[in-house]
Amino acid sequence: MSEPLPTVPNPSTPAPAPAARPARILVADDQADVLEALRLLLKRDGYAVVTAQSPAGALATLESEDVDLVLMDLNYARDTTSGKEGLDLLGRIRAQDASLPVVVMTAWGSVEGAVEAMRGGARDYVQKPWDNTRLLATLRTQLELGRALKRSRRLEEENQHLRRGQGGLPTMVSESRAMQPIRRLLERVAPSGANVLVTGEHGTGKEVVARLLHASSTRADRPFVAVNSGGLSEGVFESELFGHVKGAFTDAKTDRIGCFELADGGTLFLDEIGNMPLSQQAKLLRVLQTGELHPVGSSKTRRVDVRVVSATNVDLAKAVAEGRFREDLLYRLNTVELQLPALRERREDIPLLAAHFLAEHGRRYGRPAMRLSPSALEALLAYPWPGNVRELEHAVERALLMAAGDEVTAEDLLLKRAGREGPSRLEEMTLEEVERYLIERALARHEGNVSEAAKGLGLSRSALYRRLQYYGIKGAR
Repeated sequence: MSEPLPTVPNPSTPAPAPAARPARILVADDQADVLEALRLLLKRDGYAVVTAQSPAGALATLESEDVDLVLMDLNYARDTTSGKEGLDLLGRIRAQDASLPVVVMTAWGSVEGAVEAMRGGARDYVQKPWDNTRLLATLRTQLELGRALKRSRRLEEENQHLRRGQGGLPTMVSESRAMQPIRRLLERVAPSGANVLVTGEHGTGKEVVARLLHASSTRADRPFVAVNSGGLSEGVFESELFGHVKGAFTDAKTDRIGCFELADGGTLFLDEIGNMPLSQQAKLLRVLQTGELHPVGSSKTRRVDVRVVSATNVDLAKAVAEGRFREDLLYRLNTVELQLPALRERREDIPLLAAHFLAEHGRRYGRPAMRLSPSALEALLAYPWPGNVRELEHAVERALLMAAGDEVTAEDLLLKRAGREGPSRLEEMTLEEVERYLIERALARHEGNVSEAAKGLGLSRSALYRRLQYYGIKGAR
């Protein structure tokens, strides 16, 4: 009787995280009764509160204490309503820490001053007398955006350190609780050499995990070879994976080494394994069982030592039950199974990932000083990301190219328009963008079935596969 397969912690039920410190808010106002009312309100909602009755006192507090948000009045001298003192204070706060969220308070009927403060860098404003519910909601929103900005900047510093010290080791960008079990499992499994099955929706980062498994293993100095195993036609499958000898078939002009031999001593990444036809599954299983292969047209046996990491978005247990996937092959592939959560289940990582992609593509396009504006972060956090991390990367890359200055705004991201069909969206695209968009829509309509999508697009199956390869679109079957 075989031993039970290792089980994987469920990312949706992570271990309890240590309690975070309460957010610290500086309230600046010249009226003692206002300060006390706000102190009691914010304390009741779980915040730590420090107060100041003058601009000088507010600046002194910011120099000596760690503050997460400033809630400040615009007027401090008695009988003045110009807001000049508050605007001066706002400028000095921004000069000290541009990422610190500032919410201004203004008397009813003095919205003009609040608008000027927003132009000067304030994130939002509330009117006096304030509505408790609206005030608390505003502060919660701005605190979340402020934390996201700080995490983004810290991530870039960490990435620079990793690039200097680890020579290109793949980086898993994650701080969310949903990803912690994944990180712990990776640390345990990577050195073992065991075969790993990585599952998850399209675009969740399965190949990144595969590369990290390889780079963290004892095979790191040997080859990492990736192949879209689900996209190989019957005629080229054996030649691609096992190689062929000269004269094995009409177009075999020279010997060719297959992916298994290329990966000998290292790691072979088989992407889209769930879309592999049954006939090909049998051939793959034989090599995994014996460690031996025969190049097409050769009678010689060649032995290989390969660690196999495979990936799929298909429910393989269901595919086995339906007779579409071999159970014995599944057992060979999933010595350990690692399930990646969708991006919507790890929303805390969105600002970190966005900052990572912005820095990465900024270097590529010669715009290393690019940064995300608060409005861009807010749009990123509000978007559902059906295409997961891959869609986020494409959105950030596109926004970087569209941004006029050194700051990416919500408008640059085009997220609202990207989620809307119709001529107004198509008119703004290049021909390549339109083609990619229509291909992705056709695949979505036909649940990844290449044959059906090709028919709908008026293409042959091979022509569609060439376009999938050109645009780097994965997940077809």
